Amino acid sequence: MKPRIAVLGCGYWGANHIRTLKSLGALSAVSDANQARMEGFASEHDCRAVDPEALFDDQEIDAIVMALPPQHHATYAMRAVAAGKDVLVEKPIALTVEDAEKAVKAAREAKRIFMVGHVLRFHPAFETLKALIDTGELGELRYIHSHRLGLGKFHTENDALWDLAPHDLSMILAITGAGPVEVRGEGAALLDHLSDFAHLHMQFENGLRSHLFASRLNPYRERRLTVVGTKAMAVFDDVEPWGRKLAVYRHAIWQDSGQWAFTTNEPSYVPVEEGMPLTRELEHFLECIETRVEPRTPGEEAVEVLRILTAGTVSHA
Repeated sequence: MKPRIAVLGCGYWGANHIRTLKSLGALSAVSDANQARMEGFASEHDCRAVDPEALFDDQEIDAIVMALPPQHHATYAMRAVAAGKDVLVEKPIALTVEDAEKAVKAAREAKRIFMVGHVLRFHPAFETLKALIDTGELGELRYIHSHRLGLGKFHTENDALWDLAPHDLSMILAITGAGPVEVRGEGAALLDHLSDFAHLHMQFENGLRSHLFASRLNPYRERRLTVVGTKAMAVFDDVEPWGRKLAVYRHAIWQDSGQWAFTTNEPSYVPVEEGMPLTRELEHFLECIETRVEPRTPGEEAVEVLRILTAGTVSHA
């Protein structure tokens, strides 16, 4: 029998978890402080509606997916693991590194699964890109840059950096295998005191550098991760159709009589298996519950993401 999962938080992203878990045959209950919303989802998806205060002691629930305002994630995650539940916590898992560390430590001590909703780690195009890097197709990595731009959504607690950058930081950390040794942030607030534009500049111990640009006040959508290596460059562009999501550029650069010369080549598009990242993420969560294997996106990764966000945050108060 599949693990019995409850979704705590029936907002925009919680609703996606509810629908996906239902399709996987693992949705047992939904929970939300808004009773009407909770009961509406329970009726629509033929599952139980459980009040948040009763959820943690419910013996018919094996694990909880948390899609709450981030200031509540750490507290509820600690309650869940103390009650013997495994958890998948959406990003960011807390608003401070200290709270995140407490929640992850509590899960470790309780021997519970603590997985983080860094969903793009499960995108087939990123998985394929990571495989190219691991097999040396790009050579030695020199630079990584990521752009995540669009219009909205606007939050009262999260600025553009904290709302948008965790996805890209998770991918960058998966590629580098370690956190940066230096982080510098720049931000601009146009609507209120929260940054609507944010830049992060990072340097890693091996000399690799990276920058990230996030914006929620951009007239067009951009979802692009570029990796520059000594043999080739690769671009994961999630706005492109499946056949063009992952491109490899094998440009040639050399020195000739003391001058740099180069030739450009058309990109080669790497075949990518089509699949929904959220479905793959939740399938992985179910596998972790059943086998007790360490999640691909563990709590420690989310703590490192929070350290970077904290170091790169610019105050506009």
